[in-house]
Amino acid sequence: MTTSSRVMLVLASVPIHVVILGLLQVLGALGVFLFGMKIMSEGVQRVAGKRLRLALAGLTTNRFSGIATGFFTTSLVQSSSATTVLVVSFVNAGLLTLVQSIGVIMGANLGTTVTAWIVAMVGKFDVSSVALPLIGIGLPFLFIGKNKGKSWGETLLGFGLVFFGLGLLKDSVPDLRELIKTDPGTAETIRNVVTWMGGRGMASTLLYLFGGIILTLMVQSSSAAMAITMTCALNGWLGDVGDPMLVFRNSAAIVLGENIGTTVTAWLAALGANVNARRAARAHFTFNVIGVLWMLIIFKPFTMMAWHLAGYLQDHFPSAAGDAHKSEIGFATAIFHSAFNFANICLLVAFIPQIAKLVEWWVRDKSPHASDVRLKYISQGLVDLGELNLAEAETATKRMNTITSQMFDGFVNVLNNPHEDLSSEVVRLKRMEDDCDLLLHDITSYLIQCSAREVGPGNADQITSMLRIVSEHEEASDRIYRLVKVVQRKYEKGHQFSDDRHRELSSLCTQVRAILDLCTNALSGVTAEMFENANRLEDRIDQLRKQHNKSAMRRMQSEGEVPTEMLYTEINNHLEAIGNHALNVIESAQRSKESKSYVRADDD
Repeated sequence: MTTSSRVMLVLASVPIHVVILGLLQVLGALGVFLFGMKIMSEGVQRVAGKRLRLALAGLTTNRFSGIATGFFTTSLVQSSSATTVLVVSFVNAGLLTLVQSIGVIMGANLGTTVTAWIVAMVGKFDVSSVALPLIGIGLPFLFIGKNKGKSWGETLLGFGLVFFGLGLLKDSVPDLRELIKTDPGTAETIRNVVTWMGGRGMASTLLYLFGGIILTLMVQSSSAAMAITMTCALNGWLGDVGDPMLVFRNSAAIVLGENIGTTVTAWLAALGANVNARRAARAHFTFNVIGVLWMLIIFKPFTMMAWHLAGYLQDHFPSAAGDAHKSEIGFATAIFHSAFNFANICLLVAFIPQIAKLVEWWVRDKSPHASDVRLKYISQGLVDLGELNLAEAETATKRMNTITSQMFDGFVNVLNNPHEDLSSEVVRLKRMEDDCDLLLHDITSYLIQCSAREVGPGNADQITSMLRIVSEHEEASDRIYRLVKVVQRKYEKGHQFSDDRHRELSSLCTQVRAILDLCTNALSGVTAEMFENANRLEDRIDQLRKQHNKSAMRRMQSEGEVPTEMLYTEINNHLEAIGNHALNVIESAQRSKESKSYVRADDD
């Protein structure tokens, strides 16, 4: 009888409710582990979200600092998928270049190996002796803690659930040696299947590698896939633990597959994003596939090296359970995972520019001159990234501010050059106004999606502030384009302003441009002096508008050209309205700053 026939015969003899119950126990344990990782990751985001955003966006000046940033971020968030999706999001927003993103992704691959060490250490002590105390410490903070105190409680609770879930997973996957005593037929059949899969040289390595890809795609988490792999290896599902070297090599092959499988998450996240974001996702895939290919060439000597290192560690950290084979397999898998990713970084870090060129050739920009202003919320699915994704909204808000300022400069250019054909400039300004409309829609939708996740009080106020700011910018851009149309109508009708009127409008435009500059500075932080200057400028703009309109009314009463003076008055009113919108932006930024200061004081 063939192996496949024996498997079908055994499966048919096992009661269906036993199979379902066993699967549910494994899935339940995996669910506790993933839920703990989710809570812990989101707690860390709320504790250090601003610092993580600044680290990802600002500490990636070279490839080595990018690698370090990716490593520490993933070690904290405990999800390489979340980090790489966040990198894709930042590239989409223009916060990271393609070359910078590759360095961060390399570091994320190394950071995710922390999970393997956690799982390897589970056999060193009683999991409940760590998990339950952590949950016990974190739980009270959920009820009595405020802001960061509560977030610290969630972090401890999540970390405890991660350990608790690993312990449950270890207990829910049956040990084949124990199964031999209760159901020798089933155990023997499973052992025959594993022996058949593991005794075919390189074909077995490729078979287990493919299984690692499928496993990671199914659970959508390389950390969870690693936990399952190591648990199955320690319980004899990847070979007889009496032959630990074979079990280790099978688990190492699965780890290689998981390194490829985890790239799919970022690939899917980049669908619909801009060209650079898709390139970053392809770079992640390329980097990991190249690493797997060269590792397959030296797979046997590399695993032998990891095995010897594991034996050295085993001598210094004897197993609490007294099972040396199990302990050595766990350490060897963790060592292989870390050593492989570290070696891959060392080998390819010098070729980051070449990888960037490869993915640029792979993902071509079909419209390099098109305006790319769309904003897309990118989420990993398992771990909410509402806290960290705010950086992209901040960048889009600043981009909207830049467009508004550039539109105003374009209006002044049209106003001051009545004898030139600036129809192409009018078309460009209309396109910019349309971009502002799109950004208002995208940023609003994006911020609503961010706020649908759990965010800290300070960031909740920041979301409210940004919603007001982008609305004011969109109103200002509408006003600016109306000004352009008014000036265009003036030229078409042949109306002429006197030199005095031009000087008055130039004076008012100068004041409006000054308050728009303050808007730009306010998005990076509002000072008391800046706020006073903004109010003073707005008062001056309002005063000039009233003076100019009164003069226009007097000229109309003394038989001046009414249509010309009406156009002049309309321009003054629009300019004053733009000043009002700019002041509203600065006031919103000021309130956001005050709420953040209150939250920090409350945390202290």
